[in-house]
Amino acid sequence: MQPDGRDALVPTNTNPIDSNAKGPRTLYAKIWDAHVIERLRDGTCLMAIDRQLIYEYSSTPAFKALREAGRAVRRPSSTLAMADHSVPTKGRDRLGSGMLRLLNAFRADCAEAGITVFELSDPRHGIVHVVGPEQGFTQPGLMMACADSHTSSHGALGALAFGVGSSELAHVLATQTLLQKPSKTFRITIEGKLGSGVSAKDLALALIGRLGVRAGVGYAIEFAGSTVAALDMPGRLTLCNMSVEAGARSALVAPDEITFSWLKGRPMAPAGDLWTAALDYWRTLSSDPGAVFDREVHFDAKDLRPQVTWGTSPEQVISIDALVPAPQDQSDPDAAERCRRALSYMGLTPGTSLTDVRIDRVFIGSCTNARLADLRSAADVARGRHLAPGVHGMVVPGSGLIKQAAEAEGLDRVFIDAGFEWRDAGCSMCFASPHDNVASGERCASTSNRNFENRQGLGSRTHLVSPAMAAAAGIAGRFIDVRALAPVTEPDGGSNTAGATT
Repeated sequence: MQPDGRDALVPTNTNPIDSNAKGPRTLYAKIWDAHVIERLRDGTCLMAIDRQLIYEYSSTPAFKALREAGRAVRRPSSTLAMADHSVPTKGRDRLGSGMLRLLNAFRADCAEAGITVFELSDPRHGIVHVVGPEQGFTQPGLMMACADSHTSSHGALGALAFGVGSSELAHVLATQTLLQKPSKTFRITIEGKLGSGVSAKDLALALIGRLGVRAGVGYAIEFAGSTVAALDMPGRLTLCNMSVEAGARSALVAPDEITFSWLKGRPMAPAGDLWTAALDYWRTLSSDPGAVFDREVHFDAKDLRPQVTWGTSPEQVISIDALVPAPQDQSDPDAAERCRRALSYMGLTPGTSLTDVRIDRVFIGSCTNARLADLRSAADVARGRHLAPGVHGMVVPGSGLIKQAAEAEGLDRVFIDAGFEWRDAGCSMCFASPHDNVASGERCASTSNRNFENRQGLGSRTHLVSPAMAAAAGIAGRFIDVRALAPVTEPDGGSNTAGATT
């Protein structure tokens, strides 16, 4: 059954258990309370799950568990499926036997359950966290699950979304419910206008650098403030995507006119009278004035500069004009040891300027930064320029529809003329999928979300940056402040001014 946006205009649980909460409520509490079916004495709740996304890599054990238990998928229309993690982004007409077996098993499982699959040949195919919002499958107020930690992305549209394990996914598919304990609430208020050449990715990295990778453990983050309100939907998706790197399982941005404009007319969004009814509900989804959060942090973004990670954790990040830190500069012995290990793995010396760090690879893609706006910002830098000698670059759109739109604008030619490979949609080099990886010892400027040891390949060295900064690094052959790039004169007499706000 094709998902059509009508099965969850309001939460699936139409008779929620009241939380007995009095006074102003947070956005998280409003969505959570609307989905509680039963509340146990220890605080654990049986929650109604509205929708779920599945992909080939994690669904196999979930379907196996269902078969062994003799259970069926309860509501196929609430599931959207596609292969994204393991599929190659080049040479799909020559899939190996192992990949074919995996894909055929995935297709068979979904067909038996009646679940809609976006095949590799379908232009709607792509990364689940890109396709869900793109299709309007993701909507404000829904509770959503996927067996992937970056499911937090969907909170950009005001959905309470989180990653689950394969056994939990099997339970969701069989029952549309899940046992959960509520998170504590954490509001991050960000004020100030982002400068030219500074993007939501820089903002996310700076926040993680300031707060640390465990700051959000046990919390649901709500992003608020004038900076967040000014972000477009791709920017909000990037911010919520990276929240898991601060330890949070979920993140939220209250839906507003930007959200509604993004959703209107999308294939799986409601239409007509259903759209009007949905808007009436969605407009109630914001934290009440005076709502109390368990933790609050304020961040001034007006002087934020482009960010680059230097180590093997997203929190090991500095501004492009800063120097690689030394272990003795760290706050405690554990941090000093993590610094020593990261410097050794990354092959960096304390006191080195980031602008002296040369790169071998550029990856523009992933569920963090593979939307059309991301590709445009990278193309603005690449236009009229060429990758430095010895640098290999890849651009991997987040979906087939994004690829088509980019090609209609001529962005593919911009990248190809600049020496980049133009690939099909998929997760790709974000986690070293087949044929898309970084060789041992190679250094990659990547728009993905994790720079862990071996994340992009055994021995790979990953530096997380924005799309504009990744393109700039590829052009220069080293990290460079994108804001410092001189304009390139176009053949028609116009100019390409690098560093436009992404």
